Amino acid sequence: MVGIFTLVTGLRGSSGFGSASTAEEVTKAVDASNITAIVTGGASGIGAETVRVLALRGAHVIIATRNLKAAEEAKKMILDSNSNAHVDAMELDLSSFKSVRTFADNFIAKNLPLNLLINNAGVMFCPFRLSEDGVEMQFATNHLGHFLLTNLLLDKMKMTAKDTGIEGRIVNLSSIAHVHPYPEGIRFDGINDESRYSSRLAYGQSKLANNLHVKELSRRLKNEGANITVNSVHPGLIMTNLMRHSAFFMRIFQIFTFLFWKNVPQGAATTCYAALHPSLKGVSNKYFVDCNEMKTSAFARDQTMAEKLWDFSEDLVRSSAKSN
Repeated sequence: MVGIFTLVTGLRGSSGFGSASTAEEVTKAVDASNITAIVTGGASGIGAETVRVLALRGAHVIIATRNLKAAEEAKKMILDSNSNAHVDAMELDLSSFKSVRTFADNFIAKNLPLNLLINNAGVMFCPFRLSEDGVEMQFATNHLGHFLLTNLLLDKMKMTAKDTGIEGRIVNLSSIAHVHPYPEGIRFDGINDESRYSSRLAYGQSKLANNLHVKELSRRLKNEGANITVNSVHPGLIMTNLMRHSAFFMRIFQIFTFLFWKNVPQGAATTCYAALHPSLKGVSNKYFVDCNEMKTSAFARDQTMAEKLWDFSEDLVRSSAKSN
């Protein structure tokens, strides 16, 4: 798990980077001009910084977001500092399967390549409520929306990798919170059980699901021989809009733990490292913290749970499609 000493001191690990490294630093000298990327939640916070740095390295970046106005503002800020940036925005609400399917259809209709998918968006510690598809909101948004989006775009990524010879990469933003889910890990028999709901444990469950998604997807892609890697990252503690449901508590918590917090450029570093760094060519099914590989929880390494989650997720998505 995350070493407190290295987190506080910024001591660099075997990758040459550490907790103090920034997204620009870890992508220095990387040429991404042949890359097309989608970043979910790329209109604010570390998502927006990820978009900015990918565009700075030459990538064509699509911001996938619920808030198109915020995305256009982020795009304008990027262009103000980098007139050569190639950034577009498309609407996507990850809590809605209909919106995810519409986004995927609209993207595919553009006939663009897709080299890089960064599943960045999420909600955190929100009060209990169900998505429009009838699924607990944190699980629906953080896991199921990205699960469906990834599956819908996977053929496009495979085709792009095959046609261009460029390795495709998928990056899931997980969290150290994945080590604190419900006692059973994934609550398969009670995803929507309000009486046993904990906003904190439900968040941990959704982040565990992000890691299990990586584990099973990377296995499937490897068996197919697809030229696509899948990894997850913990960005670190950063005060962003993600914490809007617990802002007061988190600011109090921040006062007592200020040594462990990162700024936004530092928070986007591990994502950008996993997305672009040449040293990770062919590296899949790994979990990165402060741009260095770390061990996940026992639940996140459970292959049986990973396979069960995949089937469970497919069933939820399929049943929603039948009812609509």
